[in-house]
Amino acid sequence: MAAPLDSSRAIFAANVARIRERKGLTQEQLGWSSGLHQTAVARIESGDRMPTLPTIFKIAEGLEVPPAELFVGID
Repeated sequence: MAAPLDSSRAIFAANVARIRERKGLTQEQLGWSSGLHQTAVARIESGDRMPTLPTIFKIAEGLEVPPAELFVGID
């Protein structure tokens, strides 16, 4: 059974933050490397904003991970 949207959003947000922190990046640095503003990164990590598919690919590129890694734990 698929996770509810709120749960999926929270898992996605936590994955972005966890990977960013593991790589030693600030939100601002992730913003620079992915072409996003720091506030956009903050809103995604807090779960306030669910990014579009193109933005997900930008985040993955900025983190140097496959996009699928951002969805780990979402069924």
